[in-house]
Amino acid sequence: MTPQPHPALRLSDRIAELLADPAAVPAAWSSRPQWRQSLAHGAPGIALLHIERAATGRGPWANARAWLAVAAGLPVTRGADSYLYYGAPALAHTLACAAQARPGSYRRALDHLDQVVAADAVRRCEQAEARIERGDLPVLAEFDTIRGLAGVGAVLLVRAPDGRTIRRVLTCLVHLTYDVKHDGEVLPGWWSLDGPSGERDERFPGGHANTGLAHGIAGPLALLALALRRGVEVDGQRAAIRTVLTWLKRWRDGHAWPYWITAADLAGPDRRPLVPQRPSWCYGTAGVARARQLAALALGDQHLRHDAENTLATVLVDPTVLAATTDLSACHGYAGLAHIAHRAAADASPRNAARLRSAAALLLGATQPPRTDPDGLAQNLLATAGPAFLEGAAGTALALLAPATGTAPATRWDACLLTF
Repeated sequence: MTPQPHPALRLSDRIAELLADPAAVPAAWSSRPQWRQSLAHGAPGIALLHIERAATGRGPWANARAWLAVAAGLPVTRGADSYLYYGAPALAHTLACAAQARPGSYRRALDHLDQVVAADAVRRCEQAEARIERGDLPVLAEFDTIRGLAGVGAVLLVRAPDGRTIRRVLTCLVHLTYDVKHDGEVLPGWWSLDGPSGERDERFPGGHANTGLAHGIAGPLALLALALRRGVEVDGQRAAIRTVLTWLKRWRDGHAWPYWITAADLAGPDRRPLVPQRPSWCYGTAGVARARQLAALALGDQHLRHDAENTLATVLVDPTVLAATTDLSACHGYAGLAHIAHRAAADASPRNAARLRSAAALLLGATQPPRTDPDGLAQNLLATAGPAFLEGAAGTALALLAPATGTAPATRWDACLLTF
């Protein structure tokens, strides 16, 4: 008897079927200005789903090609308005995955985009270096995964790991970990005077230090670790990794981290226990723990590796924590958590690998509860969350693929999450 596919895989397949034709996407989405160039909210992210499906033999290349045509249909945004999730770096990441699935394809376009992304990274580094020289504090968009150097560095690490530009990016991130003095107080170098939104926020007088993988220091930590694992190292890189790990250890609360540290936290002698928070990719324990595991692997630190894996395996089966997870998305939902557990299991010690695979199975079950109809769930997901990658249906379908099939991703699509 032929084994039945995992219900979560049927959900992933059905979402992909509903997103096969770009022309079928409602105008409410496809008419948005960012549609063609946004990895988070538009065509490039949906193209990633179909590229990975074609690479694994689960879907036709024609679907991937159709979505790539939409993503590349207009002149690409470059410079200050571009970043990993929008414009040239977003398209470069998507085409790099396509070229991995079909070697030799998109070579000319990628050669051009490589130059554009490198020039943008150099500009960003120059701005960061000038800011450090002035003694100013950074904004989140200088260094984070979504808009900053960590995200652009992920593209460079995949496309040009031996180049000068990735090393310059890593050097900037090393310098980011140096303490700074502001208004008489010593602060971590990634302290921002803005709130978590990247804008000034009266709820955060004195700013904050963000822990998340999307917008905080876990993003630079992951990139520094991933580069070191691949033999790309600059002066101070190991020490910088240790600095961030020490800071995260200071603010740890059991098996969790606060999403951010405020000026009040620095001033107060006591800290209240954390209330249960989503253990998301973007913010929370899953993203931070994966970054710590990558750091442990890069440094060869077995104690840290065990701790990171144990933390992740423990929190992902904690019902009080999972109760705070309310959707299926790659960004902060069950599918994203299953993907992280699956990725972490592949790198884990045998004992922790078994626990992480068990956690991934539990999370997959949460995406497709018993006696639910994959078609109805997929339709509802598209209607409520939309078709997009980061918080919508395409990302859910993509994040479910590897854990539901028990295989490694065929492309480095999750380089944009810094979990690869």
